[in-house]
Amino acid sequence: MSAPTVTPQRNTPGKPAIPETSGIRRLKDNIVLVAVYVAFALAIIPLASVLFKIVSEGAGVLGADFFLKSMNGIGGRDAGGGIYHAMVGTLEQVALASLMSIPIAVLTAVYLVEYGQGNRLSKVISFFVDVMTGIPSIVAGLFVLAFWILVLGFEVSGFAGALALAVLMIPTVVRSAEEMLKLVPNDLREASYALGVPRWRTITRVVLPTAFTGIITGIMLAVARVMGETAPLLLTIWVTKVINFNAFEGAQSSLPTYIWEQAGDPNQVAVDRAWGAALALIFIIMVLNFGARLLARRTSIR
Repeated sequence: MSAPTVTPQRNTPGKPAIPETSGIRRLKDNIVLVAVYVAFALAIIPLASVLFKIVSEGAGVLGADFFLKSMNGIGGRDAGGGIYHAMVGTLEQVALASLMSIPIAVLTAVYLVEYGQGNRLSKVISFFVDVMTGIPSIVAGLFVLAFWILVLGFEVSGFAGALALAVLMIPTVVRSAEEMLKLVPNDLREASYALGVPRWRTITRVVLPTAFTGIITGIMLAVARVMGETAPLLLTIWVTKVINFNAFEGAQSSLPTYIWEQAGDPNQVAVDRAWGAALALIFIIMVLNFGARLLARRTSIR
């Protein structure tokens, strides 16, 4: 029988000997590393191609008039026009949806993590949050259309669209906030309780500030998702070319519905406006994400 092979060891003065990595392990490590880089490239290629297409097609349309004018009185073949009315509607609808959904979602996550561990109510809430996460966006629009507009008798408006967007935002914010609250070390909670601090103050002064950065990130993901939704808005705000600053009365436009309307026009001028509106929507989402990350970095506890 041949003697077993002993892997040579590196002897460092004052430190225990560490066995050298075998060649097979190095090969496996390199294969996995290459696979990770290939997967990353495969994920980036379609994203970069879509972004390049939008920038190349929409950059020529952007200008001061494009942001400051509406489509009132302008047809598909006519040059000019802009997205001012759609941009006003999108910002108002997303702001109203955020005001309605974020407090509800964050308080729900706080209950699930801090108060409702293991009881029946928390299980029921988690089940419905999972169900809401998987529903198509058009179902939220149909729900608002059936209940808010047809049953209760309210008119089509930007607020109705905001209700549909809020339904879509709640489960995303709940799940992201719940995961961030679970990452807060229990040692912080126990130290606060040991000092005689009540639970509600521990949550507001210790737990939430610690998880604030992650919660903001989840909120911005939800905002980015609903800002590009088209189907629920077509059912709740309709399509208009006039500027409507009142989100609680009358039809109101939005950037997704504007893109849908212009892209469906066979004229190239209208299609170019759709590319420009898509680029403007991406830019607005990037600005909001950058501002949220900057706010979270400045306000997070150390």
